[in-house]
Amino acid sequence: MGVVVQRDACVGAGQCALVAPDVFDQDDDGLVLLLQSDPSGTDLDAATKAARLCPARAITVTAL
Repeated sequence: MGVVVQRDACVGAGQCALVAPDVFDQDDDGLVLLLQSDPSGTDLDAATKAARLCPARAITVTAL
């Protein structure tokens, strides 16, 4: 599975960094930063939850 972010869609809510801190962070403007594009195990589960919680739908988890 792979994770893709659309930084231009990000509104800086920060749910991703809270739910999956090993996969996502935020820059100085509060926009999403992708730390792992191919997480596995619990990180993948957390990334999937973060994608569901993202109010801007700026995170996509896809099959590789």
